[in-house]
Amino acid sequence: MTQLQNPTLARRRVLLAATAAASTLLLPPARAQAAWPSKPLRLVVPFAPGGSSEIVARAIAGEMAKTIGQNVFVDNKPGAAGNIAMQEVANSTDDHTLVLGHIGTLAVNPYIFAKLPYDAARDFAPITLVSKVPSLYVVHPDLPVKNLAEFIAYAKSKPGQLNYGSAGNGSAGHLAFEYLKMVSNTFLLHVPYRGTGPMLTDLMAGRLQAASVGAPALLAFIKAGKLRCIATGTAQRLPQLPDVPTVAEQGFKGFEMTQWYGLMAPSKWPKANLAKLEAEAIKAARGPVVMEKLSHETALAVGSTSAEFDAFIKTEQARWKPVIARAQIKPEGNG
Repeated sequence: MTQLQNPTLARRRVLLAATAAASTLLLPPARAQAAWPSKPLRLVVPFAPGGSSEIVARAIAGEMAKTIGQNVFVDNKPGAAGNIAMQEVANSTDDHTLVLGHIGTLAVNPYIFAKLPYDAARDFAPITLVSKVPSLYVVHPDLPVKNLAEFIAYAKSKPGQLNYGSAGNGSAGHLAFEYLKMVSNTFLLHVPYRGTGPMLTDLMAGRLQAASVGAPALLAFIKAGKLRCIATGTAQRLPQLPDVPTVAEQGFKGFEMTQWYGLMAPSKWPKANLAKLEAEAIKAARGPVVMEKLSHETALAVGSTSAEFDAFIKTEQARWKPVIARAQIKPEGNG
């Protein structure tokens, strides 16, 4: 009987060992990270719906959702020049909340607010620069100038007699014109408004002489002859305005003024998640769908690497710090 039982026991031991091995293969490794993202990603936009920021956010979110394995939904959280949204995302702990970074929240707010509820460098990891929205320099068509050189000469002949408008203290238009004033050594008076719309109304009525505004809000008025564009703030000329030279072309080398938007994630995210997000975001930003959607809004798609975006942010901070200090720009409501 012993000789008959031994083969049977041996077979049982083999079967048990095989079953145990198969079960082990089916179990995830104890230290393996769960698949990410494991739920929809939330892209927080620090501004109200309807502007360029939402257009950029929805374009990139829609494309990323096709390949990252989860939906990506946009959540507008305006307030305090973007500080409320930045603070919320910096403090989030779910590894699924990111934010649309902007020239204001990353390169301007650190220098116009005495204290910020977030640290742009420490609390966030740059993912990709998604888009640049060109800023244009325009004048009322009755002003006797055809280009930037003539405008600067005219302004210098009437120091303090010309007004330029903006959407408010610390707005992109305010920064853009103060930057131009700094490099050209001209003096114009700043008239802040509560929004771009009322400012453009006064500009076209002749109550203001000049302004700098993002291209999407201006192109129709320029084409209708209600405003004259004397320069673009972009590094290259715009296809929509091929006859208008850049500020840099007109004697101010290295000058660039664009509003820009990029994805940022909390820096405490696992590196593997940051790397995956970067790869998917770059693929989406460089793809034809996003490029086409943004071009309709006169916005330029970029899709930089995280290292390139990080370097770009540092360059922009270095650009705007002296402009803000010279013009003594304060946030809206603080003078």
